This record gives sequence, C-alpha cells and structure tokens, in this order.
Amino acid sequence: MESRLFQNLLSTLLLLLLLPFLLAMGSASLASQGRALLQWKASLQSQGLSLQSWKPSASPCNWTGVTCNVTRRGLRVITEIYLSNTSLVGTLDALNFSALPSLTNLNLSFNQLDGTIPPTIATLFKMSSLDLTSNQLTGKIPFEIGSMRRLQFLNLSENQISGSIPPSLANLSRLNYLLLYGNSLSGTIPEELGRLRNLVFLKLADNLLTGFIPPSLGNLTRLYKLALYDNKLSGTIPQELGNLASLVKLVISNNSLTGSIPSSLANLTMLSMLYLYNNNLTGTVPRSFDNLRNLTDVRLFNNSFSGSLPAFKNLVFLDLLGNNFSGYLPPELCSGGMLQHLVVSYNNFEGPTPRSLRNCSSLTRVRMERNQLSGNISESLGVYPYLNYIDLSFNQFSGNLSAKWGKCANITSLRISNNKITGKIPPEIGQLAQLRVLDLSSNFLVGEIPKNASMLVSLYQLNLSNNKLSGEVPKDIGKLSNLEILDLSKNNLSGRVPEKLGDCFKLRLLKLSSNNLNGNIPFQIGNPVNLLDLLDMSHNSLTGDIPSQISKLVILQDLNLSHNELSGLVPPSLRDMISLLSIDLSYNELEGPLPDSQFIRRSPIEWFAHNKGLCGEVQGLPPCHTFSTSKAGSAKHHKVVLLATVPVVGTLFLLFLFGGATFLLLRRRNNTVQDASQKMEGGAFSIWNFDGKDAYEDIIQSSPAKWQDSCCQKD
Repeated sequence: MESRLFQNLLSTLLLLLLLPFLLAMGSASLASQGRALLQWKASLQSQGLSLQSWKPSASPCNWTGVTCNVTRRGLRVITEIYLSNTSLVGTLDALNFSALPSLTNLNLSFNQLDGTIPPTIATLFKMSSLDLTSNQLTGKIPFEIGSMRRLQFLNLSENQISGSIPPSLANLSRLNYLLLYGNSLSGTIPEELGRLRNLVFLKLADNLLTGFIPPSLGNLTRLYKLALYDNKLSGTIPQELGNLASLVKLVISNNSLTGSIPSSLANLTMLSMLYLYNNNLTGTVPRSFDNLRNLTDVRLFNNSFSGSLPAFKNLVFLDLLGNNFSGYLPPELCSGGMLQHLVVSYNNFEGPTPRSLRNCSSLTRVRMERNQLSGNISESLGVYPYLNYIDLSFNQFSGNLSAKWGKCANITSLRISNNKITGKIPPEIGQLAQLRVLDLSSNFLVGEIPKNASMLVSLYQLNLSNNKLSGEVPKDIGKLSNLEILDLSKNNLSGRVPEKLGDCFKLRLLKLSSNNLNGNIPFQIGNPVNLLDLLDMSHNSLTGDIPSQISKLVILQDLNLSHNELSGLVPPSLRDMISLLSIDLSYNELEGPLPDSQFIRRSPIEWFAHNKGLCGEVQGLPPCHTFSTSKAGSAKHHKVVLLATVPVVGTLFLLFLFGGATFLLLRRRNNTVQDASQKMEGGAFSIWNFDGKDAYEDIIQSSPAKWQDSCCQKD
C-alpha cells in the first residue's frame, strides 16, 4: 500500500517537473504552425479581410478561420482552417502542409486560388475533410491523395482540373462524399471506385468522361446519390445499378447512353429522382416501375422511348418530351394530388386526358402539344390557380373555350393552336392580367375579338390567325404596350387598320394579311421602329398611297403589301430600309419609278408585277428614262401646238377686224355716191352745190380710229 502511494507521488512530481517543458514544446509547435500559415499568407496576391487578424503577435488560435484543439499530451495544435469565400487570390505552393500534421479539416472553397494541387497535401494524414471547390485550380488530381486514408469528404469540384481520375482514390475506404464535378476530367471512370463501400454521394458530373458506367458501382450499396450527368459516357445502363438499395437520386442525363432501362431499377424502392434525359435510350419504361411509390421526379425527355407508361401515382414532376410514347396517358397521373410539372409533348399519346387532371389544382406547368389527344376541352380541364404555362397545341381537342380560364389568375402563357376549337373567345380571357402569350390560331373560332383584350397589358404575343373571326380590329389595341408579336391573319376581319397600332412601340412582327380590311394604311404604322421580322398586310382591300413614314422601319426584314388596291408612287424613302430581305408590292395600282437602291435592283419582277405603271432598274420592268421621255415629249408637243395656235388665232382676229372696217368703209362710200346722184338730178349745174368739207368729215367718221390718229395727228 505504501509502495503504491510512493509511486503516485513520484509520478505527480515527475509530471510537475516535465510540465514546463511540455508547455514549451506545445508553444513551439503551435508557433511553427503559425509561421507556416503566415508564410503562405505573404505569398497571396489578395488576402481578403479575413486574414487581417493573422499577426505574429497574436496566437494562431485567435486568428479568423483557425480552430485549435489540445492533444492528449496537452499540446495546442491547429486542427481546422475554414476560409471559404474570403476573396483569397494566389496558389497553394507556399503552404507548408507538413508543418500542419494535426490538420483534420481544410476548407478553402469559393476563392480564386489557382495553380495545381501540391502532392505534399498528402502529408495531412489526419485529414478527414478537404474542400477546394469553386476555385481556379488546374493540373491533375495528385495520386498521392489516395494515401489520405482518413478522408471522409473530398470536394474538388468546379475548378479547371484535367487528366483522369486516379484509381488510387479507391484506397480512401472511409470516404463518404466524392465530388469532382465541373472540371475537365477525361478518360474513364475507374472500376476501382466500386471498392468505396462507404460512399454516400458520388458526383462526377459535368466533365469529359468517356467509356462505360462501371458495373462495379453496383457495390456501393450505401449510395444515396449517383450523378454522372453532362459527360460523354456511352454503352448501356448496368443491371448492377439495381443493387443500390439506398439510392434516392439517379442522374445520368446528357450522355450518349444506349439500350433500354434495366428492369432491375425497379428494385430501387427508395428512388425519388430519375434523370435519364438527353441520351439515346430506347425501349419501354418497365411496367414494374408501378412499384416505385417514392418516385416523384421523372425526366426522360429527348430519347427514343416507346410504348405506354406505367401507372405513376405520386409524381410531382414528369417530363417525357421528344420520345415515341403512345397509348393513353395513365389515369392515375394526378391521383396523388401533387403533380405540378407535366410535359408529354412531341409524342404519340392519344385519347382523352386523364380525369385525374381535371381536379389537379397543384399544376403549375402543362405541355401536351404535338400529340393526338382528343376530347372536349371544356370538360377535360378544370381550374388551376397556380398554373403559369399551358400548351395544348397540335392535338385533336374540340369544344368551346371555357369561361373558367379567367380564373387561372397566374397563367402567363396559354397556347391551344391547331385544334378543332369552336365558338367564341370568352371575354373572361381579358381578366388574365399576367398573360404574356395567347395563341389560339388555326382553330374554328368565330365572333369578334373581345374588346377587353386590350386589358391584357402584359401581353407579349397575340396570335389569333387562321380562324373565322369577324368584326374590326379593336381600336384601343394600342394599350398593349408590351406587344411584340401580333398575328390576326387569315380571318374575316373588316374595317380599317387602327391608327393606335402605332402605339405598340415594341412590335417586332405584324401580320394582318388575308382579311377584308379597307381604307388607307395609317402613317402611324411607322412608329414601332423595333419592327424587325415582318410587316404583312397583303390580301386585303387597302387603298390610297403607301405612307412614307413606313421607311422609318429601318430594321424591318420583310414587307408585304401585295394584293391590295394601293395607288400612287412608291415612296423614294423606302431605299433607306437597308435591312429588307424581301418586299412584295405586287397586285396593286402603283405607278412611277421604284426607289433606287441596290436591294431593289436585285429584286425579282414578281415583287412588283401587276401594277399600273411601275418602272425602274428591275429586270422585267421598263426603265424609268423611257417613261420620263414619253412624259417630256408629250409636254413638248403641247407647247408646240400652243405656240403654233396663238399666231394663227391672232392673225385671224386681225383679219376679222380689217375685214369689218373695210366693209363699213365701202358701205359709206356707196351711200355718198347715191346722195350725189340724187343732187345732180336736181339740175345740170347741181355739182356746184357739192360741199367738200362735209364729204371729208363723212369719210373720216367712217374710217377706223387708228386711221384717224395717223391722218389727223399734228406735227
């Protein structure tokens, strides 16, 4: 008993004697670790604000981002460095990893570190977590990392690392997370990775990996997520993946995989997310997928799948776009009441839509276009308060548009073109304040365009073409200030083109062709200077001149005013429309010269044919100098006739005056002779009674005034 007490006293005394020495050793060790970090800090091009506390005068344990612990021997050492998103710029070359042997956690993510990963990083043999994600690191992954056997978390993603994945990573038997996505890694996926049986998360996506998916990955039975998307992987999906009993997310989209979906995947009863889109997969979806009750998100779009669908029941997200699926849509599609995103477009589905969709109020996005779906559209669909997008175009839907659409308050896009819809457009459509796209084209709609359509102030695209709509284009359509695409062509619309269209300053495409519109083209049509794609008013009964303001549309590519009754000259200012690719003015009453531009000179005659008298340097039209000469010649001819006519008329007038004067003079002379004879008859010597003065005055009075002036003028 006494000997044991003596031993305890001796041990305590020895510890007290050694304690100052041990504390000194601890301080020296911590100081050397601090110096290593200060040396690395000095090499950085930008140190950020976080490293301002890194000073020799302060203990490293008080530095920002540094964590210390006390070892079993009582030594204080640096165990963690957390400097994520601290604006560090530089390399890792100056960091002496061997001076930090106790480091277990290093996080330098979301900085601007560049250069390579030093192989000396493997000296951190106690490291359990290494996170260098989202930097600018280059070079290869050092194979020496495979010796860091305590690693549980390795994240080198979103850098510029190249080369192949080192097979030595398979030595990291404790690894739970292996994240290498978003680099430029090439080569194949090492088969050795199948030895990482503790792996929970494997993400090798967004690289340049090639070859097959290793069947050995089926050994990773604890795997929660397998993400191999955005690579160049080929071959088939291994049957062995059906062994991943814990798998919840399988994402192998955007590759070049072929073959069919292995039926073994139906064993993945925990699976909730299945992404196989953008591959070359074929065949059918296994009917045994009915058993995957946890499956909520299925994306198989852009493959070549065929056949009918299994009875998906609890889906939230289904995207099958661009396949060859056929048959009816599963009646249970929204039986779980959670379906939000439904895309089955560009397939061969037929028949009516599932009844479960009618009350599927959770829907936010629906795309069923380009199928052969049928049924009465007003009976197939219900009210969807959260719906923001729906496209039912290019199907066989019939019936009238329901007024219930006005209750889908959040809808931004409503497309039901190319169906067999009849009846009128319900005015309740005008209540959809958020609507940006309305496309009801190529149906059998009748009646007028609802006047309250001008309330759709958010509308970006309005397409009602190829229906049987009548009445006038709403005069207050100019209130649609955000409108960029307006297509009302191929209807029975009448009246004038509204001047207020000029208030739609954002218009890029305007089609009013093939209607019964009349009157002049309003000059305000030149206001939407952003009109880029097309202005088409052809096949109407428009009259008057082409407004010169149309030349303000300097970025317009296609102009079609053909098949109208337009007259007058083609505005010369059209030559300023330098972006035109086509212009069709045929079948009008236009005349005169065409604008002189290189584009016009190279245009085909068909664009100007069947007019009243156009000319210009277009092959097939008469040149304008012939037209001008003819006009000038005609004017010259009129001048010559006028010059020749005036002298003749003047001469005839003078002859008429002279003849009249001569007639009057001769008449007076005859009267005088008769009087003289009568006097002579009074006696033989009556001549002596002749008064000469009186005779002279008689002659003067009977002579023209001009003669009187010349004869009687005094000197």
